[in-house]
Amino acid sequence: MNINMNPNSELVQSAVNVPNLVQVPEALIHQAREFQEAIMMYTCAIREVKTKLEVLNDELSVRNQRNPIEMIKSRVKKPSSIVGKLQRRGLPVTLESMIDNLDDVAGIRVICSFVDDIYAVADMLVRQDDITVIAVKDYIKNPKPNGYRSYHMIIEIPVFFSDRKKSMRVEVQIRTIAMDFWASLDHQLKYKKDIGAAADEISEELRRCADVIASTDQKMLSIRRNIEAQGGMVRK
Repeated sequence: MNINMNPNSELVQSAVNVPNLVQVPEALIHQAREFQEAIMMYTCAIREVKTKLEVLNDELSVRNQRNPIEMIKSRVKKPSSIVGKLQRRGLPVTLESMIDNLDDVAGIRVICSFVDDIYAVADMLVRQDDITVIAVKDYIKNPKPNGYRSYHMIIEIPVFFSDRKKSMRVEVQIRTIAMDFWASLDHQLKYKKDIGAAADEISEELRRCADVIASTDQKMLSIRRNIEAQGGMVRK
C-alpha cells in the first residue's frame, strides 16, 4: 500500500474522471481516503492538546504574572517519514501498522522559559482527567550521549468527531529555548554532507556545547529564583 497516495491529486482524479484512460482500483482510492482521514484525526488531536496548553499558559500569565510557555510548535509526520520509520522497524507499510506502531505521527513541541517550567507544564497537562500518559522519557535528567536534552511524553487524548469518540496518541516534547536552539542546529548539521573525518570532532564539539547550554539554563533558573526571593517578579 502506498500511503502517500492522495485521492484528490490530479493523477488520481484524471484516472477516475476520464473514460477509458486508466482504471484505478477502487481499493487503492479507498485506502488513500482512509489515510487522509487518519491524518485529519491526528491534526485534530494536536489541536486539542494545543488548546489545553494555551489555556494553562493564559491562566498562569494572570496568576503568576509570567508565561511559562514561550512557543508551541506542532506537526504531523510526513508520509515519507512514516514509511521510512515503518521500514526501518521492519513493520508492514500499512495504515493499520502506522496507527498501531507509531506514537509520534502527531507531535507538539513546547518551548519553555526555564527548566522548572518544563516539569510544571508537564505535570499540569497530565493531571487533566482526559489525558492518559503512555510513556515518558526524560532526556533532561538523562541526556542522550550526543548531549540532546528534552522532556518527551506520549499521551492519549479523546477526540470527538461527528459519529464517534476516538482516542488519539500525541507525542509532546517540552524543552527550554536553549535546548531547542541546540537541537535545531544539531538536526541541521547532522544532515550536512562531506564532513568525513571531521565528523567525530564536530560531534564532540556539539556535545560540549550542549553541556554549556545546560549549565546556562541552570544559571538562568537560579537568577530567576533569586529575583523572586527578593520579592521581585519576572514578567513578560
